Amino acid sequence: MKAEDKNAKEGRRTVCVVGHKNPDTDSICSAISYAYLKNQIDPDRNYRPCRAGQVSPETQYVLDQFGFETPSYLTNIGTRVKDLEIRKTEGVRGNISVRKAWIRMREKNVVTLPITDDNDKLHGLITINDIAKSYMDESDSAIVAKAQTPYANILETLNATMVVGDPTGNFDSGKVVIAAANPDVMEDYIDQGDMVILGNRYESQLCAIEMDAGCIVVCLGTPVSKTIQLLAGEHGCAVIATPMDTYEVARLINQSMPVSFFMTSENLITFHRDDYTDDIKDIMSSLRFRDFPILDKKDHYIGTISRRNLLNARKRGIILVDHNEIEQAVDNIRDADIMEIIDHHKVGSIETMNPVYFRNEPVGCTGTIIWQMFHENKVDIPKNIAGLLCSAILSDTLMYRSPTATPLDKMAAEELAGIAGIDPLAHAKKMFSAGSDLANKTPEEIYYQDFKKFESNGIGFGIGQITSLDQKELDDIERRMKPYLEQTYNKRDLDVMIFMITNILTESSRILCYGDTAAELVENAFPGVSVSDNEAVLSKVVSRKKQMVPALMEAISRSNNEI
Repeated sequence: MKAEDKNAKEGRRTVCVVGHKNPDTDSICSAISYAYLKNQIDPDRNYRPCRAGQVSPETQYVLDQFGFETPSYLTNIGTRVKDLEIRKTEGVRGNISVRKAWIRMREKNVVTLPITDDNDKLHGLITINDIAKSYMDESDSAIVAKAQTPYANILETLNATMVVGDPTGNFDSGKVVIAAANPDVMEDYIDQGDMVILGNRYESQLCAIEMDAGCIVVCLGTPVSKTIQLLAGEHGCAVIATPMDTYEVARLINQSMPVSFFMTSENLITFHRDDYTDDIKDIMSSLRFRDFPILDKKDHYIGTISRRNLLNARKRGIILVDHNEIEQAVDNIRDADIMEIIDHHKVGSIETMNPVYFRNEPVGCTGTIIWQMFHENKVDIPKNIAGLLCSAILSDTLMYRSPTATPLDKMAAEELAGIAGIDPLAHAKKMFSAGSDLANKTPEEIYYQDFKKFESNGIGFGIGQITSLDQKELDDIERRMKPYLEQTYNKRDLDVMIFMITNILTESSRILCYGDTAAELVENAFPGVSVSDNEAVLSKVVSRKKQMVPALMEAISRSNNEI
């Protein structure tokens, strides 16, 4: 059983802890660490770390170094079928009688029954409407045979016993007739194989057998003589005895037919537990069905939902770390129950329906905030979690060289390094080296490895960034990236595309910028900087968050306010 399913069974709500799309080391490590902390202080819920994109080589190095698996990939936080109240209507077998199905529906207060096999594979559906049609619209006197009705169903429906014949067989030929006339008249309407409903008249019973009836139903609990039993056996005629009268038998006999004869088995509309409600609600609203079967990943039937269930859908719980911009969040974030936001960026565009715990601090890394929260909640930091948080801080602050770095970041990283048993600077160099090993990656993979999209006053711009300690490697990346950006920027839904190539040791960035207004925007954002052939060098600029983005947004704002 999957952990998520087990928690649901135990009544524990699963809450996803996730960073932004194109996650960096801080985003992934903070999600894992905060999920661990929340599970320690809130055992009534299951907090599960997730990722909203592919992990970078740098991040994968960190995960491998401290023994963590890559978090689950979460692309869409929209409500899924398994978040609805699935009605656990048990499936029935196709050979049960219509009457038994009707009784089951009344007992369970449902209008639809699924028809399944012993392995919970769905074979069809029968509804109250189907049963009504089988009773009200059917006038074919041979319908009981056409339905291949099991004798077991007939015996159960009529509260009868099989006096002669095989109770495990089927009534599969002939029509149903009532012997209300004299034997000499009966000969005119009884055919071979018919089921004849009659009373205690010996002559009528004898006539039906001699006319090669397939079955006789003796009503009113009348004993069947030994002679009739012997003759019926010789003619291959089944004999059923019931305490009901002729009217009751005639009224109920059609209800003994198997539901498989009336069920809908073709073009069934089914959904799976992992389907998103946004994808199925239009289908459900366009059809007049009351209930829709739900299947698991192996197509086993597990229950049904109706349109009413969509109205009571429980939103999926989520905690955002290292971002609060809707453009950077997983898809359908507006449909989620955002429970917390832990971030160190500017306040962005995320809106919530209810007040939430929102912690935003001007530090260099989300991991630093989470380090504080471990102390505030008096929870010991495990060695491997300390390694993750230390790596996040070293990565986001570029080994404390970023202008976003604060004394608190360094204090946290030094303490965490001690718990993890690592030398922070030596570890950082290995981490950055792993992250800058891009020889086998395409230019597109390099650009979007650490990419974020922003918008200001109607101008959309995207910034990718790569960092390294090796200038030769950075020069090679620049040569590879220029043709890619020249060819693709017109195809993107962005006004400006920028790629930062950052040298950690020299604390500078060479940028490649493309777009009709890109050069003007960069020059306005950084006075004294000249853009030539879509390139510029920004001295002492290493932080996208604190240096690049604010400067660009300020330049856009000034431009829009000019008369």
